[in-house]
Amino acid sequence: NGIDVLQLSGFAELKGLRVGLITNQTGINAERQSSIDLLYAAGKKDKTFTLVKLFSPEHGIRGELDQETITDSKDKKTGLPVLSLYGERRAPSAEQLKDVDALVFDIQDMGVRFYTYIATLKECLKAAAAAKKKFIVLDRINPLGGLIMEGPAVPAELGFTSCHAIPVRHGMTAGELAGMFVAEDKLTVELRVVKLQGWQRRMWMDETGLPWQRPSPNMRSLTAATLYPGMGLLEYAISVGRGTETPFEVIGAPFIQDRWLAHELNALGLPGLRFLPERFTPTTSVHGKKECGGVRILLLDRALARPTDAALAIASLLRQKYGSELDLKKLDTLMEDPAAIKAIQQGEDWRDTRKRWQAESATFAERRKPWLLYE
Repeated sequence: NGIDVLQLSGFAELKGLRVGLITNQTGINAERQSSIDLLYAAGKKDKTFTLVKLFSPEHGIRGELDQETITDSKDKKTGLPVLSLYGERRAPSAEQLKDVDALVFDIQDMGVRFYTYIATLKECLKAAAAAKKKFIVLDRINPLGGLIMEGPAVPAELGFTSCHAIPVRHGMTAGELAGMFVAEDKLTVELRVVKLQGWQRRMWMDETGLPWQRPSPNMRSLTAATLYPGMGLLEYAISVGRGTETPFEVIGAPFIQDRWLAHELNALGLPGLRFLPERFTPTTSVHGKKECGGVRILLLDRALARPTDAALAIASLLRQKYGSELDLKKLDTLMEDPAAIKAIQQGEDWRDTRKRWQAESATFAERRKPWLLYE
């Protein structure tokens, strides 16, 4: 990852700079050493650069918080101020950047549009451009690989969970996205990307030998991350397993007949996926402390599986059987595709929406080419 490459270079990219580091618990090198500690110690030792402050995204600097807003704090180990970008502010203020020459971004993304770390990346790029500061991305692999794209690629509205016109599963790294954001939003900022070494687009995280560090409280495994682009789309309408031991691997609601849903989904023959009837009681989140019927999703072949297709199929089946018990407005919270919601509402074949999404992803595949850094 970029932090290891930076370390091998003797932190050459940071020479002469006062650094503000945007990171969380995923900012680690291959030996699991914190990027905070590495930059702080290196700056103290050779005195050619200084780590002056930290900025934290959703879930906080240590990734332990699952709440609507996060306040500023102080890093216990280094004593540096930790300024929250998931509270009153979503980007550093001009005042906070006065004593900073460069912002450094080192956070593990999950390769999904509504995972908010890339929105933090974009907002920080805009802040750096406004304040005329350098911006350095310590690139990290895309855990889901860089080849597969899926889901809607043209969000109806841009926001913190849809910060740019990219597919739900975009197949890009943070460094690549930064290049796209700067170019397509016409930002005037000096962007540098400390590139990955040894990564190829075909590689999933478990093929890299790099350690897994949970990027948020409910993203507990690579299996969960693989299913997340689809099951995450459903999470405001039904339970997606938050408050269970296996978030995004089970979905359900009190009104669902589990055996019926498993039978109907298996009959569709969705590639790479199978479904088991499941009853569970989430402790928190949607339908918290209520017994839910639903399915456990078995990931049989991740190369073939398209979780966003499964999400469409689930929504269509539930709408047909349970009518108004499924709140389609909530379903659009992360999908940002009113046409898809309308099609589900009117009982149209979900495969027609899938075809449109595939076409959108194909168009995006061409559009993203100028910013791809790896083969």
